[in-house]
Amino acid sequence: MSSKETLKSGALYIRVSTHGKQEELSPAAQKRLLLKYAKEHNIVISKDYIYEEKGISGRKADRRPEFMRMISTAKSNPSPFDVILVWKFSRFARNQEESIVYKSLLRRKCDVEVVSVSEPLVDGPFGSLIERIIEWMDEYYSIRLSGEVFRGMSEKAMKGGYQARPPLGYQIVSKGEPPVIVPEEAKVVEYIFDKYVNARSGIFDIARSLNELGVKTSHGKPFERRSVEYILQNPTYCGKIRWNRTLNATNEVKPKEEWILTQGTHPAIISEEMFDAAQERFKNEYRPTGARPSSTYRHWLSGIMKCPACGRTMIAKAVTDKRYHKQYCYFTCYGYSKGKCLAKNSISSKKLEPVVIAGIKAATLNNNLSFAIKNPIPVEDKSELKILEGLLAKMESKEKRIKDAYMNGIDSMEEYKENKLLLSKERADLEERIKNTNTEPEDNMDIIKNDMKKRIQNVYEIITSDDFSNQEKSDALKSAVEKIVYKKEEGIVDICYYYL
Repeated sequence: MSSKETLKSGALYIRVSTHGKQEELSPAAQKRLLLKYAKEHNIVISKDYIYEEKGISGRKADRRPEFMRMISTAKSNPSPFDVILVWKFSRFARNQEESIVYKSLLRRKCDVEVVSVSEPLVDGPFGSLIERIIEWMDEYYSIRLSGEVFRGMSEKAMKGGYQARPPLGYQIVSKGEPPVIVPEEAKVVEYIFDKYVNARSGIFDIARSLNELGVKTSHGKPFERRSVEYILQNPTYCGKIRWNRTLNATNEVKPKEEWILTQGTHPAIISEEMFDAAQERFKNEYRPTGARPSSTYRHWLSGIMKCPACGRTMIAKAVTDKRYHKQYCYFTCYGYSKGKCLAKNSISSKKLEPVVIAGIKAATLNNNLSFAIKNPIPVEDKSELKILEGLLAKMESKEKRIKDAYMNGIDSMEEYKENKLLLSKERADLEERIKNTNTEPEDNMDIIKNDMKKRIQNVYEIITSDDFSNQEKSDALKSAVEKIVYKKEEGIVDICYYYL
């Protein structure tokens, strides 16, 4: 472009990939070359139209916020710039399909050209062909690099190397070294496994108790079902490495045969025996062997209803109410459908649900409820007391932070006094709760009965709420109920509870 030509407005797009090689220029170097090119070719660059991304792959446009912001700005009417300058076309995109789509959109609808300052093209069809060849080469390089990175990470995982964000209970102290245990957080992990395996608490109940204690997840958020479930299923806690479990793009879980599971080099928080016991319970209650996942159950009573004649499972069949055009379920004995049971004990969910709900409600009010107590596996005590003591230990660091904030002039004297008063109340509350937790119970059986009533109350709240799915209701029910038998002729239901 000569100096006699009209001035153009331009934008710069600068990107450094996640796996930058030595031949890849730094953001500062790219910016310097782009501005030099702009000056030589009479292109005016505003600081508002300099888009820069670091450590981001070019294979997916929707994962590049600055790129998407640049495209959105270009689509303004009129577009604030005429040309987008990049160091190489690979900076614009490594996916040829997306590259063609976005370049076409910019050229036809926005009248904006994409120019590579290091890959000049000739005008005409031959120039377009050269551009396509460059894009093919860039995509091929990206795919090959991705494969090399995947192989390298797989090899590291098979050798027990840790290469992910550490979960609650661990932290990375030195880059390249295995994660180390965070004692206060490890107590929370131990508490979750102990409650789930030994106390047979439901996942909702565990999340609720952690939130009542004021404990947060590794992201600083309150606990919910999925955060407790993630911890219970994470083999990191028993000293193992699990890698290649999900697809990065969709987070979809891959088939188990594609996972890499090996012994890690980091310390374990719980024993392998405890972890295996948690997986066994989860598999039996949430993923029954030989059956569909509970998420596909037709009804929340599926899998737990038993035939009063032969003891086999009652299966749910969907039925449509023609009058109201609504679906409900009919429970029939699996053995009867196969000719192995002679008793016809079918029952509609419309009749069964209120009877079961009434029975569970009655159990919450029964001080002499009968339930089976199963023996826990022998492991070290992981009580609520340890979490409270861990929270108390953090008080000193909190007090130091508010003092430093005052000493450094960040907080005023009034703010310091107010924060100190809040911490004082928090400390007093923790000390009182520790004192009460330390008190030895006079009768352990009374404690178990009270705990059992709380669990059943939790189940009742879930199965009577419209806020929970069939799967969640089914999971909650199985955390306290072993089986349910409906005696049709007598019109009564037997609900067998268990405590573990």
